[in-house]
Amino acid sequence: MTYLIDRRLQGKNKSAVNRERFLRRYKAQIKDAVGRAIKGRSITDIENGEKVTIPVKDVSEPHFGHAHGGVWETVNPGNTEYQKGDQFNRPRSGGGGAGRGRAGNSDQTNDDDFIFELSREEFMNYFFEDLELPNMVKTQLAQTIEFKSQRAGYNVSGTPSNIHVLRSLRGALGRRIAVGGPARRQLKEAEEELQLLLDAGAPVDDEMVVELKERIHHLHIRLNAIPFIDPFDLRYSNRIKVPKPSTQAVMFCIMDVSGSMDETRKDTAKRFFILLYLFLKRVYEKIEVVFIRHHTAAAEVDENEFFHSRESGGTVVSSALHLLQKVIAERYGSSDWNAYVAQASDGDNWDNDSVLCKQILNNAIMPRVQYYTYVEITDGPPQNLWEQYCEVADHHKNFAMQKIVTPADIYPVFRELFKKQPK
Repeated sequence: MTYLIDRRLQGKNKSAVNRERFLRRYKAQIKDAVGRAIKGRSITDIENGEKVTIPVKDVSEPHFGHAHGGVWETVNPGNTEYQKGDQFNRPRSGGGGAGRGRAGNSDQTNDDDFIFELSREEFMNYFFEDLELPNMVKTQLAQTIEFKSQRAGYNVSGTPSNIHVLRSLRGALGRRIAVGGPARRQLKEAEEELQLLLDAGAPVDDEMVVELKERIHHLHIRLNAIPFIDPFDLRYSNRIKVPKPSTQAVMFCIMDVSGSMDETRKDTAKRFFILLYLFLKRVYEKIEVVFIRHHTAAAEVDENEFFHSRESGGTVVSSALHLLQKVIAERYGSSDWNAYVAQASDGDNWDNDSVLCKQILNNAIMPRVQYYTYVEITDGPPQNLWEQYCEVADHHKNFAMQKIVTPADIYPVFRELFKKQPK
């Protein structure tokens, strides 16, 4: 058997090994805390850490003690009620106090409870664990930052393919003007003086005329010796990678809030929406989230009402699709926005309305969105809405659908998103 001992220095994180052991030991309490945080947090605030409270009884360590055997007598100071030989009944069990905390409320934090903070990476690991994502995808969602190439001025060195011609010629022109300026002034003065002598009738072999001609010839040679372009003039385009995407996205969350959608299904739907948001966060810097809830009628609401409101009655899914179409046309119709839609439902819908949903998707919505994902949160047989959506998936590659029974079933929807597309 081979044992591996890690002796690498841990720098400031000297207690990292102890922390990992602690997280493994109290995994159940930490997962409960993460589950409560997911229910209470906003979708856009899912990537922060979390404070975890562990009752003091759970962190108590076992210890050895010495029993007080035999017959013994004690004298307690301050006793004014009992005398030696008095008898009294044994106190009932469970009559002790609750310490400094408040008894009877498991959600109340006692003064003796142990509180520590989960880091962002630790929180994301516990969130991904229930979804059963591959390790590669977990790493991509939690840590990867996408970069794009952006121009950042010019360099004096680089590859020939990056030469900026206009900037190089501009620099060469400035250099020629600066270097040849004095010689051009002298040449102009010499030519004017020679012309004056010739106009005054000076002979060609006159000493002054010959000297001026030699000087003019020398200045011409000097100016012609200035190179048109010099390696010093070359400028190369400089590009750097920055974590800044070039476009923006809008994410539409559509959910059925009729009586058949209980809190468990809503919690599963929220995990589905969170995963899609984390995926888009890797690609887009600016993401707007629009929440549309529906039963027999649809409405655009805030996140709190979206997840915690519950209505009774039937379900008309087409009302949500009509509202989705209207919002896209009025606010996100330009090419600057990439639209992603995530719809969660238990599959219940009026028979005639499911056919209308298929028509709205095929004709109005699918041509205008980048991706549309539908999850049916149920363990029962497929409903009529599922059958109609299957026909939509057959005609549109950017439509994905999956039935969800447990949170671990969410990943198959995103497997196609993360898969490399063929070039």
